[in-house]
Amino acid sequence: MQMKLVRLLTILGSVSSQISHRNVSSISSYSTATENLRSKWRRRMSNSMNALFRRISPLGDPKVSIVPMLDQWVQEGRAVDKVQLRDFIKRLRSFRRYTHALQMSMWMTDNRYIIFNAGDMAIRLDLIHKVKGIEQAENYFNNIPIQLRGIEVYTSLLNSYVNEKSLEKAEATMQKMRDLALAKYPLVYNSLLKLYYQNENYEKLDSLMHEMEDKGIACNKVTFGIRLSAYAATCDVKGIEDTVTLIESDSSGVLEWETYFIAASGYVKAGFLDKALSMLKKVEGLITNKASSKAYDYLITQYAACGKKDEVLRLWELYKKNNKVLNRSYICVMPSILKFDDIESAEKVLQEWESQCEHYDIRIPNFLIAAYCRKGLLQKAETLIKRATLKGGKPDAWTWFYIVTAYLRDGQTEKAVDTLEEALVVRGDQRKPNEESWTDSLEYLKEKGDLEGAEKIIKLLRDKDIICVGVQDRLLNNVRVGKSNFDAIN
Repeated sequence: MQMKLVRLLTILGSVSSQISHRNVSSISSYSTATENLRSKWRRRMSNSMNALFRRISPLGDPKVSIVPMLDQWVQEGRAVDKVQLRDFIKRLRSFRRYTHALQMSMWMTDNRYIIFNAGDMAIRLDLIHKVKGIEQAENYFNNIPIQLRGIEVYTSLLNSYVNEKSLEKAEATMQKMRDLALAKYPLVYNSLLKLYYQNENYEKLDSLMHEMEDKGIACNKVTFGIRLSAYAATCDVKGIEDTVTLIESDSSGVLEWETYFIAASGYVKAGFLDKALSMLKKVEGLITNKASSKAYDYLITQYAACGKKDEVLRLWELYKKNNKVLNRSYICVMPSILKFDDIESAEKVLQEWESQCEHYDIRIPNFLIAAYCRKGLLQKAETLIKRATLKGGKPDAWTWFYIVTAYLRDGQTEKAVDTLEEALVVRGDQRKPNEESWTDSLEYLKEKGDLEGAEKIIKLLRDKDIICVGVQDRLLNNVRVGKSNFDAIN
């Protein structure tokens, strides 16, 4: 009897085990199948929504609304996914298409009734500020329910004030975040630190960093970058050294080439070229051959500042070998080479660029035109301007400003005045030209005793609204009495 009972229990246990195993297998199989279906649905939705983004992408003009296109998408019976829409807003923001990003954000709540979380509200606040201004952003913030005004929303408001350089409101917002126990992350502090740095208020910057230290809030790479930039701006060599050492010893962070570049620029400004060169070598050690053009541009600029022509040329060849060279890099290397009055090398670089450029950017030959004019090589400057024009380049105001001085030095006063007028016409609504571009002309004419030529230029400057009536009168008086007070006249 006992043996039968044991056999019965054994059989029941085996059956139970099989049933249990089958149930677990069924549940696992069901779970896997469900996840596969979800994954397929996400892929289909993503592909469908990407088709919507492809419709929106070509509409680069912010004056053209994307709302009709979104409405049409829905009218066609197509589905929308809030996760994808959020991703689209992120993409539009990265392309600086803030108006369209805001339109999509508004459409999500006004037309699709999608419930926003705090992150969505923070992004909308930022977009409203960028598109409609700070007052509208403040109005939006004030209408957000208090319980939803978390760290993301307050940080967005703080960043808006920082971007407006509104110190008082930024500090008030920071204090409110302290009162609400929201000021506990480096991201929050970095915003105000940035504003203090921009305003050159280094005492408040130090005080805020001490507050972070007292609260045990760890610095991140942005914090260190701001601190290092402040030391570099004030030529505080010890501060630069200590901060670099601190960053190098921080095992939690990733050492980036920008750190050493900031340090190098500070050393150059302070006149410690050996220390600067040491930092630049460390920059090279952190960038790969495929590094961004930005890294090479910075290196070339700083080696030029250190007076190392061979290093400039070496880096330029290395960059060309491993990267597609952009116009921006030519704009960087041309003045770097010309710092050494190496016109021949600059001419070769310009020829390289002209042989492969798709769009003729007059800013690049302008560097060489300016060098020719400084050297009195007027014919070469004129020839280059003609060549640039034939290749599709359009001389800008600076092209003409450079050559005005060359004409004056060559005794071609009438031609200089005519060219200056051309420069001011081309200038259009651009920012006012550097005073040096025309004070040099006045100084030359004064020394030559050409009162009539100087008066023509002064009146022309007034006609083109470059100077006010008061400045015009002072300049005319200075010319007539033989003074050379053409600096700081505004």
